[in-house]
Amino acid sequence: MNKAKFLKLNFLYTLILMQLGFTSCKSDDGGDKQHTPTPPPISEVDSTFTNPIVNNGPDPWVYQYEKVYYYTHTMGNRIGIYKTDAISELGEVRSTTVWTPPASGPYSKNIWAPELHRIDEKWYFYFAADDGDDKNHRMFVIENDSPDPTVGTWEFKGQVTSTSDKWAIDGTVFDYEGQLYFIWSGWRGDDDPGIQQLYIAKMTNPWTIEGDRVMISEPTYDWEKNGLVNEGPQILRNKNDEVFLIYSASGCWTDDYKLGMLTLNEGGDPLNPDDWQKKSEPVFSKKPEHNAYGPGHNSFFKSPDGTEDWIIYHANPESGQGCGNNRSTRIQKFEWTEEGAPDFGEPVRINTPLDKPSGEVTE
Repeated sequence: MNKAKFLKLNFLYTLILMQLGFTSCKSDDGGDKQHTPTPPPISEVDSTFTNPIVNNGPDPWVYQYEKVYYYTHTMGNRIGIYKTDAISELGEVRSTTVWTPPASGPYSKNIWAPELHRIDEKWYFYFAADDGDDKNHRMFVIENDSPDPTVGTWEFKGQVTSTSDKWAIDGTVFDYEGQLYFIWSGWRGDDDPGIQQLYIAKMTNPWTIEGDRVMISEPTYDWEKNGLVNEGPQILRNKNDEVFLIYSASGCWTDDYKLGMLTLNEGGDPLNPDDWQKKSEPVFSKKPEHNAYGPGHNSFFKSPDGTEDWIIYHANPESGQGCGNNRSTRIQKFEWTEEGAPDFGEPVRINTPLDKPSGEVTE
């Protein structure tokens, strides 16, 4: 090797050592020694995340399709989608606005709790909206036949309503034994602000309800009556295909917003209120020392490898923050009891490292 080439290689080697952090320092006996800082293992850094994953994310919803997570939440004046294959890194993803309402009319304002569903090879967004007056809130739906809901054209299909046509929010769809049902939160009459029940109705297609509604739950226990609210219904099934309905109870404007649970009897009729059994205690409640006030309005998803069940929900980091934009999105893994019921535990502490969903790719 010639001298010039040797000097060049030696120089490059020195630069590499400097980049890696090799420095010369004095040992206790006065001699030189090499010291190399030891960084934390990459696997440990990349395998954890902290809550909240979105700082402003009320009414979070996730739909999992072909290893992709499509997330949305209440944005008020539009509907947007966050697309990711790593749900724990949602805070680093930008949303795509897929639908903006008209400037005026019955579904132009106060767009709440959108839910994305895929039915018969098409996408549907169900959302609540009004004309600027809350008492006129109703449920509406848009449709997209693109394989990817973040692209393509969203067509307005109309209002989703029973024959009674009462105040309605927080609609979701539920397929049971080949029949599609719509479940939502509504008022019994035409002007019952603050008093909400859960209703269900049969559907003839993804945008049409057949007949009238049936009430399956209303606030009956004390823990549901701090605002007299049942809302945010979500269907959850266990490995035996047993059906649970998780809902939010009490007012979102209180610290005591929480989750309750109904269980459908085996072989039961979803349209028969007597076939839904309400658990007498809440299944998920506030944890002030973990900065989780008013945890609720949730949905569910699986880890990428399908081995874990996760809940996604919103909560306030401090007391007295109500239904505003301080509600942040959090996720955590949950387990199942020996009887097959979900066990959500308690809201985990924010800013504390948690293992990412199993199978989530780390880099």
